[in-house]
Amino acid sequence: MEARALDRQRIHFLLIPNFSMIAFSSAIEALRLANRALGRTAYEWRLISEDGKPVEASNRVVLTVDSSLDQVLNDVTHPSDSSMVIVCSGVDVENFHHRAVFSWLRRMHKRGVSIGGLCTGAWVLAEAGLLEDRTCAIHWEMIPSFAERFPDVNVKSSLFEVDNDIFTCAGGTVALDMMLYFIGLRFGAEMAERVCEVCLMDRVRPAHDRQRLPIGSRLGIQNPRLLTIIEIMEANIAEPVSLAQISQSTGISRRHIERLFRHHLGRSPARYYLEVRLERARRLLRHSNLPIIEVAVASGFVSASHFSKRYREYFGRSPQMDRNMPELSGGERDTPDTQPELA
Repeated sequence: MEARALDRQRIHFLLIPNFSMIAFSSAIEALRLANRALGRTAYEWRLISEDGKPVEASNRVVLTVDSSLDQVLNDVTHPSDSSMVIVCSGVDVENFHHRAVFSWLRRMHKRGVSIGGLCTGAWVLAEAGLLEDRTCAIHWEMIPSFAERFPDVNVKSSLFEVDNDIFTCAGGTVALDMMLYFIGLRFGAEMAERVCEVCLMDRVRPAHDRQRLPIGSRLGIQNPRLLTIIEIMEANIAEPVSLAQISQSTGISRRHIERLFRHHLGRSPARYYLEVRLERARRLLRHSNLPIIEVAVASGFVSASHFSKRYREYFGRSPQMDRNMPELSGGERDTPDTQPELA
């Protein structure tokens, strides 16, 4: 009986207000289905919050928890008491400044407990000082603001990253892929595939699959030359490259580049590039506390006034107004009907 109990892995899920329900439920369901496939309790879990009180997710569903941080700290004296602590967070994580949580995470890590993060959980881990000189993954919307806030962390656009005893994932259903990875490490690839099939997934996605759809799928275009140019633009936001430089690096004439954009996207290359930069700026405004002038510079604008003018023309309101917009229950800000959309 004792040997069987010791064979169990106990996982603590730390719920941060406005956590992502889809990431949390994907992770916990993978463990439940693994237990079912094994015919025994190989995994058990506990939900915790800072003070032991219920926590509201970003979809406004409220979950009760089993313990507070202090209770877990008293109970966990050895790594076998808790094999993992997984931080579940979501929207507004950049405004989460709870030193007690950061300190608790550091203390758990010092006790030999592996620490993970779902969705924007990497942000909490970075604030706790656990990601310095580490590699992590975070939701693609957060990558620009995360990189600005934590320059010493190697953030990737991969699905998930496992850096020794620290692991992070981009959120959404990727939490399931990451847990399948751990199930596979412990019980073999066949067991991970069995759980995958029960979830009606066609495959277990590897860590370094892309988070976002390929550019061609996102924009509905397949022209390889145009896709190459767009990739160059998206890789050079803070310091935009000129059309002449793009022409020289790709071997495509400026005139032909203009024709490609007009034909496939209905706008000039300069206009498309501007929209890409403005979309980046909007994500920085919404997911960071950077001053507006720094957002402007990080998005390739040389002055705050020029940035604000272009931003208002495109989105229909100023950067400051957009930053101050309240979020809806689903975690998205209200958006005016007049907002243009990328083709």
